[in-house]
Amino acid sequence: MLFPSQAFAAEEHGLPGAAMSFWWALPFAGLLLSIATGPLLFHHVWEHHYGKIAALWAALVIVPLAVAFGAPKATEAVLHALLTEYMSFIVLLFALYTISGGILLAGNIHGTPLVNAGLLIVGALLASVIGTTGASMILIRPILRANDNRPFNAHVVIFFIFLVSNIGGSLTPLGDPPLFVGFLRGVDFFWTTTNLYRETLFVGLVVLAAFLAIDLILHRREAGAPKIKDPTPDTKVRLRGLANLPLLAGVIGAILLSAAWKPGVSFSVFGVGLELQNLVRDVIILALALLSLPLSYKSHREANGFNWSPIAEVAKLFAGIFICIVPVVAILRAGHNGALAPLVALVTSAQGTPNDLAYFWLTGALSSFLDNAPTYLVFFELAGGDPRHLMTEFASTLAAISAGAVFMGANTYIGNAPNFMVYAIARHRGVKMPGFFGYMLWSGLVLVPTFLVAGFLFFG
Repeated sequence: MLFPSQAFAAEEHGLPGAAMSFWWALPFAGLLLSIATGPLLFHHVWEHHYGKIAALWAALVIVPLAVAFGAPKATEAVLHALLTEYMSFIVLLFALYTISGGILLAGNIHGTPLVNAGLLIVGALLASVIGTTGASMILIRPILRANDNRPFNAHVVIFFIFLVSNIGGSLTPLGDPPLFVGFLRGVDFFWTTTNLYRETLFVGLVVLAAFLAIDLILHRREAGAPKIKDPTPDTKVRLRGLANLPLLAGVIGAILLSAAWKPGVSFSVFGVGLELQNLVRDVIILALALLSLPLSYKSHREANGFNWSPIAEVAKLFAGIFICIVPVVAILRAGHNGALAPLVALVTSAQGTPNDLAYFWLTGALSSFLDNAPTYLVFFELAGGDPRHLMTEFASTLAAISAGAVFMGANTYIGNAPNFMVYAIARHRGVKMPGFFGYMLWSGLVLVPTFLVAGFLFFG
């Protein structure tokens, strides 16, 4: 930061990650700490001003970048993150949130351990078809209703995040953003299905077994507790708002279109290139979301408890995250020449071959706190970046990167986009969700041991 001319010499285009110290990661760490401690230490201030707090941390990135590397380069770096990553990210989340909010699984069933396990299995399977966000938004409200008369229900939402919002989305590029990034880079559509089903089945079954054991214990303990009047008594289950199902299919179609249609046309906005197929995709997705509003019955959205607060919270906080992550990703992209070189060196063995177990854990650890799509891309490039080689002779390496990015997005609330949305919806519905570190305690006790065994079993 003190020697910008040296930095410019190090890299002509983009931020010079090799010349950036670890200090540039402090705003990102500060924003994460704010998200972790804000709801606990200064709840009322956080509830009313979380957007301003996120904006403050973002400013602590933008201003120093402009001072150190010049306003044009700083503007280009930040706009690149916002226009090519955040915009598509939030448009897709907005669409899935809005469209799924008009789909009502009417009626209610009692949230027994077996019923809850069944709902988690359905959600996990659905996640690879309509994405972890789509599956999460459709099923989170029914599972909340099924358990709203239970004094212990936060664990159901936690395991929902584990299985539906993350692990279940590992079998197709539609399931999770990092796999979609790989698809756009040339990885075959069904490669993840044929190469990750064993890892997904093992991790999913172990986590599901842990859920059943915990839910059975808590369900028996509740039998002796004072009964809570069920605010949503059991009734016949029906699927309402069917007009929104074609809209969800249209969102998936728009994503596939952007991958298959490459007209080679792009537009420059302040030096940031925006490709036509991506703009068309985002416009179609946004139009489908807006079309859902008049097509959906207001009563369906009211029954879902639908409001704009969760998506607004996600939009504001992730805008800050996408800006604060800019220098962190630049350092990661510098590889062996960056401040994170010791970590990068761990993914290569002494013989120069890829260390699959290290790829699994490093990709996963960073995906727990950074956006897992760019993290996947960084390690994809570190592994050579050639999809043909990665799908064949280095298939185990690509599988390790893919599994780490998808599975370990469940380790924190911010590891994957639907995590925070599910947390926000549950909290707005009165569930006493654990804070940032409380959730990490759950993931540390359940997921980390599972990943340790899976890592040595499949990548060791």
